[in-house]
Amino acid sequence: MGKPKIKTIGVLTSGGDAPAMNAAVRAVVRIGKERGLNVKGIKKGYNGLLNEEIIDMTPKVTADSIMRGGTILLTARCDEFKTEEGQKRGAEVCKAHGIEGLVVIGGDGSFQGARKLAELGINTIGVPGTIDLDIACTEYTIGFDTAVNTAMQAIDKIRDTSTSHERCSIVEVMGRGAGYIALWCGVATGAEDILIPESFDGNLPKVEQQIIEHLLRNRARGKTHHLVVNAEGVGHSYSMAKRIESATGIETRATILGHMQRGGSPTAKDRMYASMMGAYAVDLLCAGKSNRVVGYQNGKFMDMDIQEGLAMTKHIDDYQLQIAHLLGK
Repeated sequence: MGKPKIKTIGVLTSGGDAPAMNAAVRAVVRIGKERGLNVKGIKKGYNGLLNEEIIDMTPKVTADSIMRGGTILLTARCDEFKTEEGQKRGAEVCKAHGIEGLVVIGGDGSFQGARKLAELGINTIGVPGTIDLDIACTEYTIGFDTAVNTAMQAIDKIRDTSTSHERCSIVEVMGRGAGYIALWCGVATGAEDILIPESFDGNLPKVEQQIIEHLLRNRARGKTHHLVVNAEGVGHSYSMAKRIESATGIETRATILGHMQRGGSPTAKDRMYASMMGAYAVDLLCAGKSNRVVGYQNGKFMDMDIQEGLAMTKHIDDYQLQIAHLLGK
């Protein structure tokens, strides 16, 4: 690679944390140093940028971080950065600290901020870090594999006790607008019912009645337990459990896994993909690129315009939904 066009880059993690964000940060720092760049870490996302919480990053700072969940740079939401005034101040802070290029690790909201900074003269590259797998321009997002395995292992344990007590169990996983965690966990744990926001029409009584009928059919066939994996975007797990128990007389328990899905040591897949994406982002900056988002498509790491990426929509495959339904019958 030729001499980079820039001298100093920054890296921040923004929005919800995701396992292997640290692996991406580590790759940005180490590949940045390898390319002859100064690397600065911005703590607490865009909030830290506005407050100038900026530190010098060295390979030593990222030592022993690749196996850690969360983000060593910390993260926070920042409403101020959604305003034009906040965005201009963010660009001014970058320039004051000599930051010519910025790697933003996060989701769609983080990329919106990256796009604004690019318009204000700061070269920006987005790296998709979100457990929800809901960024349309990439087949893979950092943190999904760890989150779905964490949830799967928890559901397996719940199923053990559900079977012992002949219960119906409703387990709620994360995913406000995307049902990928629920779908994958549902198939992977042999769930009888999987509820995802993409196919939920808002008619909760209808959904409950379908579960009740399915539960009673299975009991009539001699099946002694029933597992429902429910996405956060459908929700109402506790009230759903009460109504199902009332209608069937079968003990029904709800469990909300919550933020445990964001934590934990990342899987090998997450560490590998995060490392490659972080390195790729640095090389894009070295090549003078800006307003790009890194992705993974058709077996290769790639990049595209952030605006183009944000405009894309993503849908859960109908075939996968059909097969998930048939497997749970």
